[in-house]
Amino acid sequence: MNKEEFVKRLYSDKYVSKFEKRVNLLGIKNKMNPYDIIITRLFTTVILFILLLYFLDYGYIVAPVVAVIYYFLFNYVVLNSKINNRIIKLENEAMHFFEVLTLSLETGRNLVEAIDVTTSNVSGMLSDEFKEAVREVSFGKSLNEALADMQMRIPSETVSNIILSLTQANLYGNSIIDNLYGQIDYLREKRKLEVKGRISRVPVLISVISVFFFIPLLLMIILGPILLQYVNK
Repeated sequence: MNKEEFVKRLYSDKYVSKFEKRVNLLGIKNKMNPYDIIITRLFTTVILFILLLYFLDYGYIVAPVVAVIYYFLFNYVVLNSKINNRIIKLENEAMHFFEVLTLSLETGRNLVEAIDVTTSNVSGMLSDEFKEAVREVSFGKSLNEALADMQMRIPSETVSNIILSLTQANLYGNSIIDNLYGQIDYLREKRKLEVKGRISRVPVLISVISVFFFIPLLLMIILGPILLQYVNK
């Protein structure tokens, strides 16, 4: 029995399919196999449970609780945290990438040629994904099919929506350049709002720091001499 069959006997097809889609969001350079992750999580949970049960006096209480927590945290540490980091990187790269793509289109190139030129001059995760789409086109896929497959590897809803609008503009013959300018304006506005949001959180952060650090320090300075007088009496 291979690992795929073993996993599918333990988990439903719906769960396995959903997990495969999550792993796919790590992109084309991902080396992680969904079946390896599921098996590793299962066996490490069982081993942890047995060790806690054997070595701790109250293992029969601690072991189930810790094993369940570990089982659910495993996905966050191994998978979800990497996906979240990938979302941030993709969205940070998006505006520059699509600006260069728009400039490439304005020189009269078609979309495939413009993407090829852009990926040759811009590096990063997003560029790698578009580079893979161009490679798939060279092997016989249509551009729209390659972009649709690419969307399945993009965890960022913002970037995914831009790719979808790009696909639709290419499919229905709309102006791709005008479409991209609109998407770039949206990205620029979104970044401004994110910066404003981070700035608005600064006073709250300062207040929290003041409560936990500066106010106790001031109280020590003010009340310290009084306390010393009582101690010396």
